[in-house]
Amino acid sequence: MYIEAVIIVIYTIALLLIFMYALAQLNLLFNYLSAKKNDSDPKFDLSNPNEVPYVTIQLPVYNEMYVMERLLDNIAKIDYPKNKLEIQVLDDSTDETVISTKAQVEALQATGLDIQHITRTIRTGFKAGALKEGLETAKGEFIAIFDSDFLPQKDWLKSTVPHFKNKEVGVVQTRWGHINRNYSVLTRIQAFALDAHFTLEQVGRNSKGHFINFNGTAGIWRKACIIDAGNWEGDTLTEDLDLSYRAQLKNWKFKYLEDVETPAELPIVISAARSQQFRWNKGGAENFKKMLWRVLKSKNISAKTKVHGLLHLLNSTMFLSILVVAILSIPMLYIKNEYAHLKPYFYVMSFFVTSTVIFFICYWIMYRKIYGGGIKNFMGYIGMFFVFFSIAMGFSLHNSIAVLEGHLGKKSEFVRTPKFNISKYKDNWKNNKYIKKTISAHVIIEGLLMTYFGFGMYSAFVVGDQGGDFGLFPFHLMLCVGFGYVFFKSLLSKV
Repeated sequence: MYIEAVIIVIYTIALLLIFMYALAQLNLLFNYLSAKKNDSDPKFDLSNPNEVPYVTIQLPVYNEMYVMERLLDNIAKIDYPKNKLEIQVLDDSTDETVISTKAQVEALQATGLDIQHITRTIRTGFKAGALKEGLETAKGEFIAIFDSDFLPQKDWLKSTVPHFKNKEVGVVQTRWGHINRNYSVLTRIQAFALDAHFTLEQVGRNSKGHFINFNGTAGIWRKACIIDAGNWEGDTLTEDLDLSYRAQLKNWKFKYLEDVETPAELPIVISAARSQQFRWNKGGAENFKKMLWRVLKSKNISAKTKVHGLLHLLNSTMFLSILVVAILSIPMLYIKNEYAHLKPYFYVMSFFVTSTVIFFICYWIMYRKIYGGGIKNFMGYIGMFFVFFSIAMGFSLHNSIAVLEGHLGKKSEFVRTPKFNISKYKDNWKNNKYIKKTISAHVIIEGLLMTYFGFGMYSAFVVGDQGGDFGLFPFHLMLCVGFGYVFFKSLLSKV
């Protein structure tokens, strides 16, 4: 009974952690629904030349053969006074794109655009290092940052810069859009998850003065804020989250603009999505480790902001709790049907299905805002929610490994997410030179987990003496589908 007791304790703790996270999401939903849309902050009058501040646009890039031309063509169309605009192409590339990018920059310079092609021989600090080095010569009072796959609208600066008239504002962040949302199941579920972050989470936190994060791109910083917060640091894989917390701990305010959408490209191949997920989740854990005591000891923020901040930093760690609950759910199924005296415990544990209900409600509010209400959209949402939940759980092993590496302090390089410049399913991506050709050992384990949860479904028919127990069958079905999807897509993306 000793092993069973250990399993029960670990399983219960993991369920409690997920429930706490669900309650935090519910609180953010209430914040989101009560957020006031009126904006009474002072704003720059950009029609008055005396109020137009100098802006530097930074474009950190690394081996972006497929999107570089599109990026520069788009940025060149930004509508802002040329005498108050500078563009820095921070090019860390190691392939032939250095030459083609240099040629395109020179062509844009000939049109009168103040654009510089800045290269480094050593990628110290990766993206953070490039941004920091560019900042040393940046002319702008404000620094806009775009990754290579982002396509800001012409009026983007005119929609964001005015908010900096409030001298307490250090960052203005915009909402990501998705130019290839409907490309595949993979892009749809990524869009689904990101939409929740950019509606419920960012608005829910920002509306109550809790910490939010600059998302690494599609935002603009006050240069003085970057310097005051200690400048960019490359000791975590999510330098954006790191600097965001250091800035807000110094009392800088962040402004989130839900109504300003900046379109971008979602990863269309699962290996690219894996790279991105690994970096985000490991970086989140690294920042929890780095920021935990700074947040707890801060005298400038409320207890509620501290709680939301720590849960925000622990977002990625929820994957570890999900993986633990998933793996232990099959032993728990057998324990439930072996030890009759534990039935009261399992009745209590059934309460935690409310975590899924909370997530279902929160995501529906987000989905309804984008697609509208009605029975047809709601039925579509139900299908999307369960597909998303299944595949998110299928990523739980991969993301848990990233989280553990982050908490344990294992260092790794900044692995970029390859871009494709593909939006239609018939377009060919298989010749992309940046796709990884090797299969991780993690993929084999994901295949084994698919089989394991298939066994969990089988177990529902054979446990106990009352004709089976199907309470966990839907959960195991989703896990089997999720791990199966990740496993087979990972194999097929190599052929």
